[in-house]
Amino acid sequence: MACQQFDQVADYLEMPAAQRDRIKYPKRSMIVALPIQLDNGLVRVFSGYRVQHHLTLGPTKGGLRYHPDVALGEVAALAMWMSWKCALTGLPYGGAKGGIACDPRNMSDGELERLTRRFTQEMIPFIGPQVDIMAPDVGTSEQTMAWMMDSYSMHMGYATPSIVTGKPVGIGGSLGRREATGRGVAYLVSRAMDTLGITASQSTAVVQGFGNVGSVAAHSLAKYGVRVIGVSDVKGGVVNLKGLDIEALDQYAREHRTLLGFPGADAISNDDLLTTRCDILVPAAMERQITAANAGRIQCRILAEAANGPTTPEADALIAQKPEIFVIPDILCNAGGVVVSYFEWVQDLQSFFWTESEVMDKLFRILEGAFTQTLALARKEAIPMRLAALSLGVKRVQEGKRLRGLFP
Repeated sequence: MACQQFDQVADYLEMPAAQRDRIKYPKRSMIVALPIQLDNGLVRVFSGYRVQHHLTLGPTKGGLRYHPDVALGEVAALAMWMSWKCALTGLPYGGAKGGIACDPRNMSDGELERLTRRFTQEMIPFIGPQVDIMAPDVGTSEQTMAWMMDSYSMHMGYATPSIVTGKPVGIGGSLGRREATGRGVAYLVSRAMDTLGITASQSTAVVQGFGNVGSVAAHSLAKYGVRVIGVSDVKGGVVNLKGLDIEALDQYAREHRTLLGFPGADAISNDDLLTTRCDILVPAAMERQITAANAGRIQCRILAEAANGPTTPEADALIAQKPEIFVIPDILCNAGGVVVSYFEWVQDLQSFFWTESEVMDKLFRILEGAFTQTLALARKEAIPMRLAALSLGVKRVQEGKRLRGLFP
């Protein structure tokens, strides 16, 4: 998917063939073996991955995910998307991504800590505050980042909070970081509603995925006045056309570790949830959720891609035939997380910390600029929003490489 999108953008930009491979292929791709002792005394070897896409504009930046399906190709694609996302929002980073093929739901805290520390140790030659900075992603958390920071700091001999972002505030994390992606999604949805003339209080939303991003996005949309009528997690979803009580739903999810059985709502599958009629559809789960099989049945006005790569290229082509659907592409829609990660990194380097209102104000200013530029280009060139966003990001990386030249 990532390569298909890049090739399409490169054709649109009329990029010379000599430059394409240099911009497309990642600078470093690493696979490491991670043997750890499990709680039962047995030793198991896990596979860990890290891909650094380019270092042209600064250090690489990107999340670390723990999921059974993590593989090198997936990580490389996510690193590429991260490059365009950072360039689109004007951050001095290249893209990176990492992951460990494991199921954190079936592992104890002790096992996860040992796995995290071992991965950090294996990565030490390739990471650093000016080389590569990790952050939480699917299956990881503030605690994961705290273990990584401690492992790296013990190696260096002094506290190095700027080695990771998304860590607890008490050890150098930023206020507003945990909520940044979801709040950014809601802010951009509100801008899209302004653009389309949709009134928030008269609109409905469906959110697929009720993790950190999806739950915060649902809360934030509700605060804008939007009626959230459906949400889901990995096990399935719930729907109530009159609106869901998001606070109560959040509490229920924490207590039961699932949304299923939430009182006052009907059960619904993830597939059916995606095709529910609504004004705002927010896929906030995993990649490839909107495909050629269901894209024709999507019934929304705004498609806000809170997840990375939720829409396949085949589905994109079908959605493009529905001009009534306004797409906020993933590299723009979920950029709030990396923007506030950048703020956290800057605060750590300066040892000078900002209030949450300062963080949110700066975040919304950056998202506003990226949204305005993307929309303006899409309208000027009569191209889809995704192509506009990707072309802005890719062109900035292309220009950076041109200015720096080719080291012999």
